[in-house]
Amino acid sequence: MLDVERLEEGLREQTAGFARAAAGGDAQAMVPTCPEWPLRVLVGHIGQAHRWTAELLRKGEPVSVPEPWQAEPGTPDEWEEWLRAGAEDLIGALRETGADQEMWTFLGPRPAIFWLRRMLADTAVHHYDAAATTGAAFEIADDVAADVIGEGMDMLVAPGAEQLKPDLAGLRGRGERLAVRPRSGDGWVLIRAPEGLRCERGPVPADADVVVSGALSDLMLVCSRRLPLDDDRVEVAGDRALMDHWLARMAF
Repeated sequence: MLDVERLEEGLREQTAGFARAAAGGDAQAMVPTCPEWPLRVLVGHIGQAHRWTAELLRKGEPVSVPEPWQAEPGTPDEWEEWLRAGAEDLIGALRETGADQEMWTFLGPRPAIFWLRRMLADTAVHHYDAAATTGAAFEIADDVAADVIGEGMDMLVAPGAEQLKPDLAGLRGRGERLAVRPRSGDGWVLIRAPEGLRCERGPVPADADVVVSGALSDLMLVCSRRLPLDDDRVEVAGDRALMDHWLARMAF
């Protein structure tokens, strides 16, 4: 997991990238990777999510989840300023609260830094969505992409995750191992144990049941179900059906 300073920096980077990607687009263009939303609603969701999280951190308790269609991000030429302000509000709220302060989350009490990490992951994935809508380039630093993958894996194996997302119970198994292997550095291995999922970080074993390999940014997109497994940017070795089964059930 990245430290708080890098998470803050990453949130600023990805919010700025999201804003740049959205800026040149038609506000009413439908987002191909979020097919129920036009671009304006996607922008509204990110700005709302940052502000909602800031309010939650300051209050220390759950607050009503906003409706993205009701967001008021302004005109497209105002989006960048509005998005940046939301990210700064979140960063400021976390600093006021303290990153280690125990806080409500949908997975039970966690340190407040949970929410900064969650919002960075959400912003990074939706940055890609905005870029896919407008044709803009999508860029993400390797360490941030790795943390987005790691954050998703942590949620999958967290105590109580199956109660929140019952589909995860279908991922129990007999010890099958699914691996995500970047071109350099450690990967992630999900173990489908009878009692539930486990995740290990480290070298990918040669005898894993299925392995998806590629650049960290592309693996992040696979794990967020934005990039299909048959894309040329990634390679799948082993039991493809097992990987498909996981991806169909793992998203929060």
